Amino acid sequence: MMQQTMLRVKDPKKSLDFYTSILGMTLLQKFDFPSMRFTLYFLGYEDKKEIPGDVKERTAWTFSRRATIELTHNWGTESEENQSYHNGNTDPRGFGHIGIAVPDVYAACKMFEEHGVTFVKKPDDGKMKGLAFIQDPDGYWIEILSPNNMVSITA
Repeated sequence: MMQQTMLRVKDPKKSLDFYTSILGMTLLQKFDFPSMRFTLYFLGYEDKKEIPGDVKERTAWTFSRRATIELTHNWGTESEENQSYHNGNTDPRGFGHIGIAVPDVYAACKMFEEHGVTFVKKPDDGKMKGLAFIQDPDGYWIEILSPNNMVSITA
């Protein structure tokens, strides 16, 4: 099972707002590590009602979820004007993107536009029609796709 992908974030308030309010994820659990000066935020597409109240149960439950996002915030980076993280899509290339499946790419992109989300690629741009790429507050790319449309794109 693929359990998590970790992304470093500069400002957790902006990132949490983006992933919860814009992408509709749920904050599953937060872990503070004061001696090492960082915080981990685990997010996923889970029903809030299913999150256990007991901390130990919640921890085991969080780490049993599929395809979560772990946002790592190193304390103080939100105040550092020149702090940024490499998104992997410029040289030297490395990490590329995460992907989010939606029922309707065009409807999702309309909502992203209304919220001022930055686009890398809109659904009708380029050769691959019907999928989009947006950026989170740290510049990481997120592919927006519809599973049924992928059949024609990959044929």
